[in-house]
Amino acid sequence: MKTGRSLIELATELERQRAAKRDFISDTRNISLDAVDGGFQLSLRNDQNHVVEMMGLNENAHRQIGTMLKIPAPYYDRMRTEYPELLTENINGWFQHNPQTRMIRSLDGNARAVLSDKYRRIDNFEIAEAVLPILGEIKDARIESCEVTESRMYLKVVNPRLQADVVPGDTVQAGVMITNSEVGLGGVTVVPLLYRLVCTNGMVVNDAAARKYHVGKANSVGDNFQIFTDETIMADNHAFMLKIRDTVRAAVDVIRFNKVVDTMRIANGIKLVTKDIPKFVELTATEFGMTQNEGKGVLNHLIHDGNLSLYGLANAVTRYSQDVKSYDRATDLESIGYNILGMNASQLSRLQQLSAAD
Repeated sequence: MKTGRSLIELATELERQRAAKRDFISDTRNISLDAVDGGFQLSLRNDQNHVVEMMGLNENAHRQIGTMLKIPAPYYDRMRTEYPELLTENINGWFQHNPQTRMIRSLDGNARAVLSDKYRRIDNFEIAEAVLPILGEIKDARIESCEVTESRMYLKVVNPRLQADVVPGDTVQAGVMITNSEVGLGGVTVVPLLYRLVCTNGMVVNDAAARKYHVGKANSVGDNFQIFTDETIMADNHAFMLKIRDTVRAAVDVIRFNKVVDTMRIANGIKLVTKDIPKFVELTATEFGMTQNEGKGVLNHLIHDGNLSLYGLANAVTRYSQDVKSYDRATDLESIGYNILGMNASQLSRLQQLSAAD
């Protein structure tokens, strides 16, 4: 499992972001994009056409604007790189031609998300504040990894009191992962996970996830376009937080844990029947959305570990997740490892046959 921040570091950053973030509601006719000094600047104006806010844009905000205006990503990126004036002309033209009310979420002077005005703001600080006391009730539970990225907050917790051996000496422990995205890349998610002691791998059991998306009533607008959280929103969020707490309590479930361990044991007995293991790993990487370089990294761990079974391959993926720079991508790979673990017989047979073909 990839190491992120310490809990103290996470709490410090969440508190900093809580004070630094600002949210705005605006009609797109009062929003404009300009190419400035090799980058882009988003301006918000009031009804008198006076600029009241200016900010940069991160990658997520660019992508959401492109999606909102139905500009294909490759064309958006080409204009952004080769012809920025054409990009701003396209965006500003569509902002005027097809007006919509949008929420702009900003942090540290940059737009980090451009969302519907109905987007329900459930922020990382609130989630951490709600679930950490519940996690503290799990005796001996430890936060194995936590992080906050531009996309999401992660809390990965292990319960050492619930453990089992896949084979003698290969012990896994139950856990839970809580994630939240403040920028429209998924709602609050509570997902069981397994932690493998022999190599500190984490595996996200993503088919048992409980999710809550950030959709609700249209947000109200305060002075200068900035949104202020009112008592109604706070009361609504309080009820939601209670549901999140109940879900966290139920996530570390003995029956579900034993079922996944049984899946691991079965996968350990399924050997990779192919003379060309590198080709098989390459095909599997493509099948499950990994890059060529990621496939090579997985192959290295698979060969090093020497367990040429479906279980060994899944572990090679989760072990490789510790090597990647991005915490977001590392967590994706932990989910991919679980998907490979549960690969059905026909899919496995097809990949093995393709790898054996001349």
